[in-house]
Amino acid sequence: MSTPETAQTHDFIGIGLGPFNLGLACLTEPIDELNGVFLESKPDFEWHSGMFLEGAHLQTPFMSDLVTMADPTSPYSFLNYLKDKGRLYSFYIRENFYPLRTEYNDYCRWAAARVSSIRFSTTVASVTFDETAELYEVTTEAGETFRSARLVLGTGTPAYVPESCRELGGDLIHNSRYLQNKEALQKKKSITLIGSGQSAAEIYYDLLSEIDVHGYRLNWVTRSPRFFPLEYTKLTLEMTSPEYVDYFHALPEDTRYRLETGQKGLFKGIDGELIDSIFDLLYQKNLGGPAPTRLLTNSALRGAEYHEASGTYRLDFRQEEQGKDFTLDTDGLILATGYKYEVPAFLEPVRDRLKWDSRGRFDVARNYAVDTTGRGVFLQNAGVHTHSITSPDLGMGPYRNAYIIGAMLGREYYPVEKTIAFQEFAV
Repeated sequence: MSTPETAQTHDFIGIGLGPFNLGLACLTEPIDELNGVFLESKPDFEWHSGMFLEGAHLQTPFMSDLVTMADPTSPYSFLNYLKDKGRLYSFYIRENFYPLRTEYNDYCRWAAARVSSIRFSTTVASVTFDETAELYEVTTEAGETFRSARLVLGTGTPAYVPESCRELGGDLIHNSRYLQNKEALQKKKSITLIGSGQSAAEIYYDLLSEIDVHGYRLNWVTRSPRFFPLEYTKLTLEMTSPEYVDYFHALPEDTRYRLETGQKGLFKGIDGELIDSIFDLLYQKNLGGPAPTRLLTNSALRGAEYHEASGTYRLDFRQEEQGKDFTLDTDGLILATGYKYEVPAFLEPVRDRLKWDSRGRFDVARNYAVDTTGRGVFLQNAGVHTHSITSPDLGMGPYRNAYIIGAMLGREYYPVEKTIAFQEFAV
């Protein structure tokens, strides 16, 4: 067990290593004034490996990599990765701005292997605060202690399972584990997919493609009134801008929460080309007669039961526009129900040092701080309710990190754009 005398002291400690904290690691690597360490429980970088479907790509272009929007000259850019791998010309000839998902994950692993501040296989057990030294003490499950005046939380958003499906039993899966379970799913007589975001659409297309080979019945159910496309027009994209963050953050809390609910289609919709491909595939599969598949909208999951003897699920839905209840029986169940931030349990000892809004979520300052001093604990992602759709956007990750680096240094290191939008959001 480390003692204060033997504990490692750093200028900041990053906890968790998704793309955003990895980007911070890359951007702080050349800064001599910032001696940071990043603690990650996994043995290596991994980003949504259960959804590496063939041909699946990012919904943002390659410039939304770990560093480019903050520092286009960084050696950790996606283009430098391509050059190092001998694929730069192939990517150029491909004439497609959107990296494959497996390619992006490999890029992140490539970058992580080149950064000296990352500690894999290091699980944080607790965070306390030394009032005398005015330092946070981060203790790992292995008994090591790291001390710093600043933390950057990047633990990500765990898979969300609806309450009706928790402790349900059987072999239901969240879409984050789809590929590992695909073979077992396709041996079942029926499969039901719940959810209507990009992941759900990719899984539906994948299963529909092979429906003739395996002979299962396939249901795709969503509570949304339709299968919403991701809105990707250029004036809408200006909402991922510094001006919109300023505007949104300054709105009253209730207004921000109302907008958070209404703006989900701006970052949780389906790629328009994929929607068209699904329709074309349905057309093809129905040429010889009705294919054994159903697409159901406006249908909210109200309850679920698992019958162990038959190995089947009975799902209770309500068609919300009609106000009618119905049930579906299925052998396989996939929940493409997204991800939801949970405050890590290791923060409980310092809970009184953190700022909370009236709904029990982090009250995130404009500079992404969530502690009472406004300069000690910073949050990656998980701020849609305070920073709008820019929070999960990969392209805004370097912007946020440039902001956080500036807050830690007390001066701007990477220039942060102040105005880029043609439109005016505030009167």
